[in-house]
Amino acid sequence: MTKSQTILTKTQILDAAEETLRRFGPDKASVTDVAKLLHVSHGTIYRHYENKAALKEAVTERWLEEKIITPLTEVLNRTSPNKCDHLKIYIGHLIELKQRYARTDKEMFKMYAEVTEQSANLIKHHVRIIIEQLSTLIASGRLNGEIAVTDVSTLAETIFMATSRFHHPAHAYEWENEDCETNFTNVWDLILRAIAIK
Repeated sequence: MTKSQTILTKTQILDAAEETLRRFGPDKASVTDVAKLLHVSHGTIYRHYENKAALKEAVTERWLEEKIITPLTEVLNRTSPNKCDHLKIYIGHLIELKQRYARTDKEMFKMYAEVTEQSANLIKHHVRIIIEQLSTLIASGRLNGEIAVTDVSTLAETIFMATSRFHHPAHAYEWENEDCETNFTNVWDLILRAIAIK
């Protein structure tokens, strides 16, 4: 039985779309290319995703979940005696992940950067998860008497925005600068002085 005679799952379609996007790049890859890889008509793909933009968004959403949110959740769930250190490790891991994939998974990162500009709802959801995780760490530090704050969510959003130069795809061109790591250290020192209880 061929794939055209079976019901395709979204996972199969997304796997094929990701392979196609990596092969041809997000600009040149087409829904027809995905359909050819799956040995189905392009109409079969359109029954799941109304256009190429919707398919790219779905691939990006899965990529962000698997490559960014899942490892960040693992960092969040680690046990740490010092919540300020834990917070820095979390942000540092976010930065390391984004910068690593900008270097090693260029086609997918390029697509993520494009979707960042085109799909506000997806990116808002991605950012909201990160800010919620930051809020969890900050709230824990507040309970431990390590972090001085009254509005946890505002501080989480502020830290996210203050460090965005190091993890937002719009700044990827700056990440190879030799002073990037030093700049982050300086920014983090300012944050720490503002939030840590002496």
